[in-house]
Amino acid sequence: MPADGGRLIAGSVIVHANRVLLIRRSTPAGSLLWTFPSGKVEGGESAAEAAAREALEEAGVTVEAVLLLGERVHPGSGWPVVYVACRLLSGTAHAASPREVAEVRWVRLGEIPELVPGGLFAPVQAYLDDVLPE
Repeated sequence: MPADGGRLIAGSVIVHANRVLLIRRSTPAGSLLWTFPSGKVEGGESAAEAAAREALEEAGVTVEAVLLLGERVHPGSGWPVVYVACRLLSGTAHAASPREVAEVRWVRLGEIPELVPGGLFAPVQAYLDDVLPE
């Protein structure tokens, strides 16, 4: 558990129809504007459960966690983040929490650099390189 009182963040890396889901935050978290649906892991919740909950709360989609991709302290926010690959089960992505999310977008692999100029966490990028076409 992180030393800051447990502010572990779970990010949902949702791939569907050769695209990955990104959300544009209503208020940037540090330098982060476009991110994966993500949020704090609540007490008694696993990172996989939190990733699925955040996908529903922020983007209105029901997903199933399939693979833990890795964990790091995010260089932009300073928060510990665990990345979870998820499979879309149902729902149409939309800004389900307008207070937090301004826009959602399914993006192709080649569009990520313009939306996330700092690049992705290497294990996440490797996963996307593996499962998405150019």
